[in-house]
Amino acid sequence: QVQLVEYGGGSVQAGGSLRLSCKVSGYAFSAVSMGWFRQVPGKEREAVAVIHSDTASTLYVDSVKGRFTIFQDNVEKTNYLQMDNLRVEDTAMYYCAADWRPGEWGLDQRFFGHWGQGTQVTVSP
Repeated sequence: QVQLVEYGGGSVQAGGSLRLSCKVSGYAFSAVSMGWFRQVPGKEREAVAVIHSDTASTLYVDSVKGRFTIFQDNVEKTNYLQMDNLRVEDTAMYYCAADWRPGEWGLDQRFFGHWGQGTQVTVSP
């Protein structure tokens, strides 16, 4: 059974940094694609960043470009989201996602079939 467990959430002041990590277990091979999504109460979940494991290609939502970096360690099956220069509007529950199906991928939750439980990120003024 595939499990994704997120670590690294917490509270930080605006301008600060946090690194989220997502450990994958229960599958012998690295995911084809992994990503991070976030959600605030009353709003839809939005994509933040995704990475294709084979090519290391990355995509980011416009609001985090230049501030967030997604990367991963395929040997350790761990994905990371480095978040710098955090803003109050980055406050959300952050979810790790993974998928092993080849083919189309991108900044859309329909491309991901496995999800973690989420980790809260709170950015104060």
